[in-house]
Amino acid sequence: MRIDLPEIRRVLIIKPSAIGDVVHTLPILGLLRARFPAAQISWLVTPACAGLLDGHPMLHEVIRFDRRGFGDMWKRPDRLFQLRRFTRDLRRRRFDLVLDFQGLLRSGLLAWSTGARWRVGFQNARELGHLFYTHRVPIKTTEQHAIERYLEIARAVRCDVPDALTFPFATTPVDRSGVEAKLAGLGPFAVLLPATNWATKRWPTGHFAALVRPLHERFGLATVLAGGPDAAALAPLIPTDLNLAGQTSLRELTALLERATVVIANDSGPMHIAAALGVPLVTLFGPTNPVRTGPYGRPLNVLRLDLPCSPCYSRKCVHRSCLQWLTPEAVIDLVASQLRQQTAPPEHV
Repeated sequence: MRIDLPEIRRVLIIKPSAIGDVVHTLPILGLLRARFPAAQISWLVTPACAGLLDGHPMLHEVIRFDRRGFGDMWKRPDRLFQLRRFTRDLRRRRFDLVLDFQGLLRSGLLAWSTGARWRVGFQNARELGHLFYTHRVPIKTTEQHAIERYLEIARAVRCDVPDALTFPFATTPVDRSGVEAKLAGLGPFAVLLPATNWATKRWPTGHFAALVRPLHERFGLATVLAGGPDAAALAPLIPTDLNLAGQTSLRELTALLERATVVIANDSGPMHIAAALGVPLVTLFGPTNPVRTGPYGRPLNVLRLDLPCSPCYSRKCVHRSCLQWLTPEAVIDLVASQLRQQTAPPEHV
């Protein structure tokens, strides 16, 4: 599908959450900026993810949408009035083009509420979200990475898609200076990201703790614990050299991951930041499918067991064998492989 568009002055990206999904949409922002250089581009996002986008030089505006605040409208009539005011404000912005990368009923309704002439989304959007688009982009298969699906929408509005994608983060020198101050002269380090939003995606905390010593002895790496408040709760169980969990903004976390020698992470939003930055990475997968939501273009960074029940996409599991049986030794071996690739001399043709 290729949509003929006249001059576009105002564009809205709808991708409210989660952190990894917002990271996956960053290349589309760069493509849209190249496609519509004079347009004002806005992004509708949840407050929890807005820190990735605040101050972004490619964006005209970051529009915060607190979806949880509207979840109890049936018992809080004032929430309904707030939602009506929010959608009225969206319409007043007079967007010409709205791109819905979330593909749900709620995001489809938000796209429709803008009154934009062109509203583009997935043909197979869930919860009947596709009913609110003017143009529905067909997706070839569900067994493809999320970024590949997003690129289909970019192609539909005639963006030029290069072979190699870039992820334009909003990180600034101030963010990097703040991280350097927190590191306080720490030498080469590995970042451990032990938290994740599903309990079933969490590699055992004891396994993360077992990495600290071999990372130091084999590779001379200090260890830094990072992530949000959920990672901070695990800090007493993982004796790292420096605990920055819950102590960085999203942009500072990005700056920290930029500096890492290697990152070891569960399937999580911060893992996708590390993958997009191109730093050496080892990520543990169990109930989810790395083909769909793994580190984009980096299948060799994934460590998983090929069990009959995996991927199950379940938030509940009685045994979690898909992750418990992944050993710290296997992670260390993959770290060694990643670091060898970083130091290998270039091949001469």
